[in-house]
Amino acid sequence: HVQLVESGGGLVQPGGSLRLSCEASETINARTIMGWYRQAPGKQRELVASITDRGVTNYADSVKDRFKVIRDGAKMSVDLQMDSLKSEDTAVYYCNLKSMYSSTNYWGQGTQVTVST
Repeated sequence: HVQLVESGGGLVQPGGSLRLSCEASETINARTIMGWYRQAPGKQRELVASITDRGVTNYADSVKDRFKVIRDGAKMSVDLQMDSLKSEDTAVYYCNLKSMYSSTNYWGQGTQVTVST
């Protein structure tokens, strides 16, 4: 069973930056997508950014030009560089790893990001 280990997150002021990291406990020998989702209180979980094993990225409109998703295929890891953070970015962020052509889907435990003065 693949485990996703997340790190980063915390409290930051508006306009600040944070970097989230996630690494899988083992490699999946198949086409995969890794990414980050977030869930704010009272809201549904939403996609923030994802990246395929071939480097194709997808971003939520709300984070385009502020966030960058970076993947290290050799390590089966994905980072999320978050700049120009806003209060509305406050949420629990979850790492995700899924196979492109099967039902394989793994989640990290979640890490809190709070943007506040």
